[in-house]
Amino acid sequence: MKVCVISFDYWGFDRYIIRELESRGVEASHINLNDFSYKHPSLLAKLGNAVNKLLFKKNIKKIKRQEWVLQQLDNLGPQDIILTIRPDLLEKSTHLAIKQKAKKYLAYLYDSTKRFPVDHLLEGIFDKTFSFDELDVKKYGFIHISNYIYLPQKDLKPINTLKHKMFMVISGDERLGTLNAIADKLDGLNIKYKFIVRASRKPLALNANVEYTKEEIWQDKLVEYLDKSEIFLDIIRHGHNGLSFRIFESLAYQKKLITTNPSVKNYDFYNPNNIMVLDPENIVVDADFFDTPYEPLDEAIYNKYTVAHWVSTVFFN
Repeated sequence: MKVCVISFDYWGFDRYIIRELESRGVEASHINLNDFSYKHPSLLAKLGNAVNKLLFKKNIKKIKRQEWVLQQLDNLGPQDIILTIRPDLLEKSTHLAIKQKAKKYLAYLYDSTKRFPVDHLLEGIFDKTFSFDELDVKKYGFIHISNYIYLPQKDLKPINTLKHKMFMVISGDERLGTLNAIADKLDGLNIKYKFIVRASRKPLALNANVEYTKEEIWQDKLVEYLDKSEIFLDIIRHGHNGLSFRIFESLAYQKKLITTNPSVKNYDFYNPNNIMVLDPENIVVDADFFDTPYEPLDEAIYNKYTVAHWVSTVFFN
């Protein structure tokens, strides 16, 4: 069986899908859009591209990237299944060309169509479209599937061995106000935390105890922070109706979670002892939450959210 995954794997989550497929004897390939690079051959070409983008909505880099994807597929040969993650990054004509190279063509949307619209891709392209967003599933008839636990399950760690009470890393976006408000509440309760904001410039009015950096925090460093923290914080973007990877990291690490995502209550792994849900419009932090230990999940429930189960659902059902 030959399977190819096409994605923009900036954070390295999609590679775990490939590893799981390979562990089952599948000939799995990954075309990572993040690997593509393009340099304009001259300053004149760069200026010409700027004019094309402004007047004709054409971007030579995007055009070349899509040509690159098709060339990679030609090199790989016909596939049994191709899965595209973040299909909004490719034009409909490119998707139709990809479809000709596989017996089955699938898509997975790990974010809301409000953020990454796919209106031009709703008909005549994918044999199945999976989405983690519950509202998009209802609106478009997609197949619901959450993100997955990509890490092996960790042993429970004694709290006194952990460096940080709470941990969160966030980009400098619309969630900053909520992060500040949570930090203020934790300061009032004298609860220590490590919150990091990554942005090109330091945001104004950032809580004094929240760290700022220009540097990317890659997965190896992220895992180091997760390993040293007792509780993870998850703040969802506006219009976000699915579960982020931070939730699944908390399950893998068997550590508590505080989240602003109310939809987490709809899942069978939800346990109010382990997960505190905050209303970003009225943040109330229950201090007692920090005094009780994590209650391990039933093994059958845990296994439903592993990358192994995800792969079975998407490729083998």
